[in-house]
Amino acid sequence: MDTVLDTLSATHYSAKEMVKPISFYCAAPEGKAVFLMGDFNDWNPRSHPMQRREGGWWFLQVPLSHGHRQYLFLVDGAPTLDPHATGVAGNSRYARVSVTAVS
Repeated sequence: MDTVLDTLSATHYSAKEMVKPISFYCAAPEGKAVFLMGDFNDWNPRSHPMQRREGGWWFLQVPLSHGHRQYLFLVDGAPTLDPHATGVAGNSRYARVSVTAVS
């Protein structure tokens, strides 16, 4: 006879498999187009357009899985670090990228 514990152990849940909505904000009052690119979209410079908000802020919410995610803003074609990121790292595509921790 199955118990609740048997059922729970058979159905394995992991935080690594879950996604969480993460909000990104970029201050670019003079920007005409801002995109978000990172390891979550294979650094595609056009797949995640951000939306302009009041005061020159740009916004986008992206569902991301657990871990440290690398990203950059692309402001009018120029890769731009996020000054509010958790940290900065280097990777094989760009000398410096922003990092956020998703938990």
